[in-house]
This record gives sequence, C-alpha cells and structure tokens, in this order.
Amino acid sequence: MLTEHEAMARALELAATPGVPLGPNPRVGCVLLADDGTVVAEGHHRGAGTAHAEADALARAGAAARGTTAVVTLEPCNHTGRTGPCARALVEAGVRRVVFAQSDPNPVATGGTRTLRDAGIEVEHGLMADRARELNRAWVFGVEHGRPLVTWKFAASLDGRSAAADGTSRWISNSVARADVHRLRAGCDVVLVGAGTAVVDDPRLTVRGPDDAPLAHQPLRAVLGERELPQALRLFDGSAEVALLRTRDPGTALAELFERGRRHVFLEGGPTVAAAFLRAGLVDEIVAYVAPVLLGAGRAAAGDLGITGIGAALRPVVTDVTVLAGGDGEEPNVRFTLTPA
Repeated sequence: MLTEHEAMARALELAATPGVPLGPNPRVGCVLLADDGTVVAEGHHRGAGTAHAEADALARAGAAARGTTAVVTLEPCNHTGRTGPCARALVEAGVRRVVFAQSDPNPVATGGTRTLRDAGIEVEHGLMADRARELNRAWVFGVEHGRPLVTWKFAASLDGRSAAADGTSRWISNSVARADVHRLRAGCDVVLVGAGTAVVDDPRLTVRGPDDAPLAHQPLRAVLGERELPQALRLFDGSAEVALLRTRDPGTALAELFERGRRHVFLEGGPTVAAAFLRAGLVDEIVAYVAPVLLGAGRAAAGDLGITGIGAALRPVVTDVTVLAGGDGEEPNVRFTLTPA
C-alpha cells in the first residue's frame, strides 16, 4: 500500500523508464490507487503515437479504475491529438480523485483540471512538482522557447586550452570525467559537432558503458556544416542515427532538430561551432571539465566571440561545482555547471 507521495515517486520512476524519447511528447507516469492505498494499476507514456500514461493505466485497470485516485506526474491533457484527451478518459472511467505534480505548460493541451472539476472529480496539484519539471526540463524548455535546450560541454586545461599546439587532445580530462560525459550524453537526444571536428577528431559520439561498448539507446549524432564527410568516419559505423545539418547557422540547425522531435542538444563541437552558438545566444547550459594541466598554447575552448574588453565578457552563473576524483595515477578534475547570464 502506498501514500500519495509514495505513489507520485513511483509515477516519476515510471515516467523515467529508460528508452522513452525526450520529445516531442513529455515523459509521464501514472499510478491508480484504491482508497486503502493499494495499487490498482500503473502506466507510462512510451513516446509519440503511444497511449498516454493515464490511458495506459486505465486500460490495465479496466473496471477496477472506478473510484480510484489517479496520481500523475503531469496535468492530464485536454486535447485530441494522436490519442484522445486523458482528462475525459479519467472522467469516463469513474476516477474519484486526481493528484498531479506539474501543470501542463503546453497551451494546446492545458485545461484538464477544469474538465475534471466540472465532472465532479476532486483535483490537487503541485505534489513533487519540482522533480516532475526536472524530469521533463528539455520538453518544457521546448514548449516555452520553440527550440531544443542546448548544453555546451567542453574539457580544457587550466589555461583554457582544449587541445595542444599540435592538435592532440587525448586525454585532457581524466577517466572519471569522461565517464561523466557519457552519463550526460545519455540524458540528451542529440550530440552535435561541427564538420571540422567530425573530420579531424573522428569521434564516435555514442553513449558507451564501462566496457566501451555502445548502449542500447543512443542520441542522434548531428553534424553542423556544409562540407562533405568521408564515409569512413566512425560517425557512419551504424551504431546510432546520423543527421547531416547542411547549414552553418545554429538557429537553422536547431529548428531542423526541433522539427524532428528532438529536445536536448549536447553541443560537443570545436571552438568555431561553440562560438557560433554563444554569439547567437543559443547556449542554455555550460558543462566545463577543467584538468590541472597547463599547455600554454593550442586550441581554445571557444573561438572569437567579438569581445574586445573585459567589461563585455560573458559571465555565466555557476550553479554547481563538483570534484571528480581520478582513477589510478590520475589527477582530479573539476566539473563546473553554469547558466549563461
């Protein structure tokens, strides 16, 4: 038997089921509780075109859904798309009470609360809302801004170099930091680099485990630029989908990715691409791995930003600082997470 708080925690766990796409729909979980706290049924949304979480749970419950409390991570939708409105489905199933975490920010889908209350169903909202919003932060950002969330990641020496003067960059960061990058990649649905980086560095851009093998669910590998790419590159190894964005404009690239249903871009390009996104104001989060190394020369983490004086410097706000202890014989690295001011 579960309390409503415990049921919401379980619904959030269901919503975060591995393999569920970040977009274009939100990740949602639902738990149907009897009055004594017994779980009648559970459900979660599995991506666009599949049953919504409430409909999934109601289908599993059948007639037993009548009189239950539906605990849902997102306000039940009130519109007909590929599936019918969840608010109406809950009314028709005879659900007595609905508790949801986050109000739906999508103006197309909102209004579920009114539909439920008009039908005499008791509604409460706000339970674990912060956790629900964090789970869907890329989707919420997309609804509010009409483009994907962009996280720029880079690794650099103490003096801001991402590669030595001869072009070598393997490895500036330690093994723990590199594993952390794979964790962050796994939380995005696009990994993006420029064509120059794709050719010179020949990265795989996949999410890999401790054994260096690609995981089952991979983000889209995207390359920004107009140059032709050799088919021998590791990007074309078949381990993940590839998108060639035939433009140099970050805004155009993001629009194309948004149209494809992608909601979180992990920007790993070189200094030219990083500078292009920064100058366009299209970086929403920065994750920087700093190693205790001095190079003195070499490629900078970001290219020319058009800044000529200290007064015009970009000053992102630090939101987290984490020390990443190295493996055997490795020095610790520091991960800074920042939000552009």
